[in-house]
Amino acid sequence: MRLHEQRCERHSEREAAARCPACGHFFCRECIVEHDGRVLCATCLAAQAAAPASGKGRGAFKPLAWCAALAGFLALWLVYATVGRLLLLLPADFHEGRYWERGTERD
Repeated sequence: MRLHEQRCERHSEREAAARCPACGHFFCRECIVEHDGRVLCATCLAAQAAAPASGKGRGAFKPLAWCAALAGFLALWLVYATVGRLLLLLPADFHEGRYWERGTERD
């Protein structure tokens, strides 16, 4: 049968507007919902929301995770670059281990 000949699963007096790809039943415009680019019935949408997140649903926050990782990397780089510049400001005696010998020498 064609779509325009089908009737809504819940409202038998209404013409079907779409078929739910999850359950395969036909529904009117009032009984369907668009979610993630797919048209689902309310029952299948509720079941999908109650089910544990699979690999498909977790991709929504990946850009946020990448931004957080990049911000963390840049913050660490800034800390290490600052420490490196501060170490360059110290005298050569400090790096060679002779800086502390100055205070112990008494003439």
